[in-house]
Amino acid sequence: MDKLLDLIENLKNNSVKSLVNTRIKEFEQVWKKSNKEIFKEFCFCVLTANFDAEKGIKIQEKIGDDFLKLSEKQLAKKLKKIGYRFPNTRAKYIAESRKFKNNLKEIINSFESEKEKREWLVKNMKGLGYKEASHFLRNISYKNLAIIDFHIIDLLEKHGLIERPKTITRKKYFEIEGLLEKIAEKSGLSLAELDLYLWYMETGKVLK
Repeated sequence: MDKLLDLIENLKNNSVKSLVNTRIKEFEQVWKKSNKEIFKEFCFCVLTANFDAEKGIKIQEKIGDDFLKLSEKQLAKKLKKIGYRFPNTRAKYIAESRKFKNNLKEIINSFESEKEKREWLVKNMKGLGYKEASHFLRNISYKNLAIIDFHIIDLLEKHGLIERPKTITRKKYFEIEGLLEKIAEKSGLSLAELDLYLWYMETGKVLK
């Protein structure tokens, strides 16, 4: 773990820190937006599951308010037209979750802990597993949940901190999250900040 902590510390002392801080401030601003804007961020996180994040950002920009109003078939058609990989499945998830588009902030606020908020999202919002729910909450300002994707798995495995799991079960997710909590604590970072630093290590980018 020491080598990884040293790498994180080096990034904290160069221009990457400014990129991370800027991104975190952007996430904090999202929570101040309307329920419908929050719902559109949910749509982005649904789209990025098993898909390229940068392409997901471009698709989110192209679709915009159509996330809120197109029928399931119309949304699937538009997703397909702009090159999205899973148009039918994800359009279905988004359409079925629209029942929450006008009160999503209030529902999220009703739970005290971030992990309780995540549990509700996983159980009630179509298309969100623990990774996607954590991603969504991070993108709307919450800072204490781990986003465990293959980039993070690869990095932890490279540093000998885990063995690569065949599948990430609920139990395994929480186990790896516990490890990341320790790394974040030793680094003096929130999990949200740590994720951005680790993502930068693997990709050279600081995305949302």
